[in-house]
Amino acid sequence: MGRGDYEKLTPETIDALWARLREGQAAKPTARQLGLSPSTVRTYLLRCGGVRPDPRRRSRCRLSMAEREEISRGLAAQESIRAIATRLGRAPSTVSREINTNGGPRRYRAARADREAWSRATRPKACKLAVNPVLAGIVAEKLQRRWSPQQIAGWLKSTYPDDPEMHVSHESIYRTLFVQSRGALRKELTAHLRTGRVIRRPKGVRLPDGRGGRPNTLHISERPAEVEDRAVPGHWEGDLVFGKGMSPVATLVERSTRFLMLVALPGGNHKADAVADALAAAVTTLPQQLTKSLTWDLGHEMAQHQRFTVATGVQVYFCDPKSPWQRGSNENTNGLLRQYLPRRVDFRTLTQDDFDAIAQELNERPRQTLGFKTPSQALAEVLR
Repeated sequence: MGRGDYEKLTPETIDALWARLREGQAAKPTARQLGLSPSTVRTYLLRCGGVRPDPRRRSRCRLSMAEREEISRGLAAQESIRAIATRLGRAPSTVSREINTNGGPRRYRAARADREAWSRATRPKACKLAVNPVLAGIVAEKLQRRWSPQQIAGWLKSTYPDDPEMHVSHESIYRTLFVQSRGALRKELTAHLRTGRVIRRPKGVRLPDGRGGRPNTLHISERPAEVEDRAVPGHWEGDLVFGKGMSPVATLVERSTRFLMLVALPGGNHKADAVADALAAAVTTLPQQLTKSLTWDLGHEMAQHQRFTVATGVQVYFCDPKSPWQRGSNENTNGLLRQYLPRRVDFRTLTQDDFDAIAQELNERPRQTLGFKTPSQALAEVLR
């Protein structure tokens, strides 16, 4: 993004941008709503470290644009400095300094004088870490040891209780890290933060940003009651398990029998349409009494769940955010699966036959929750 793009952000646009960010919106949907490119908003946020710069305000004791125009008109009318100052209610020395600083009586221009005064006023106060190199060094050393800014601030207060010069708030540490114009801490130190972020995020709950949307979804609370007690077979739980290089395989676990199916994703493609098609091809091979419902988490790979339902007649239900326990049978089975498919293995090197062999071995292992019957035995019983 060029400098010109950055300057397109008007004060009104910046106000609207920060208002939406404070409400919990992410940068991309905010950019779309304001008619800006995401790169423009991203670059602006990086420049200010995700911290809104304090708006500049003209001090009441400074001359205003209207007063400078009065000075210009008074000089044009060849009035004395004292007369101009009396009319403005200012000290003659104030008017005299204003004129002499901006070219003298003959060259004084109100607009240029106001513009240059506004420019000269950009002298931000140095932050505490910038004027105290000892304190900055201690903070940097603790950050490299992966201490959080809050831990550092608390430790400084307890270690130097009688020396306010060695105290700094955690917010000041964050701002000095993210707003590099402060110049006290290297930006590379952000890598030692727990999140590794390079910009400050507003507090509060973040709203959905529109990515990976799943229209017309059904919540897990809307599942039929028969799913909960596991008395009726045909209700499945699913997820993706990843290997080396983000290579995936889909796992389907039947709730009442813990029977496992592994579904290869061609070429390791885990986009929503590819996942829906691969799952549909696997589910349509099952007897009809085993195709009742599927419970999935909120991963973007199931954004095409309606496509899957149309192809199979199996309704998909979605868990709450960050609630893997709501599909606990699948989570537990995925843990057992890691014995056969550790994370260091590239799943793209395996075929569907390889996955079928692994699933068969797991399905023939006795499970305590089934009274030490195997999932294959349990499935055979329900099918009879």
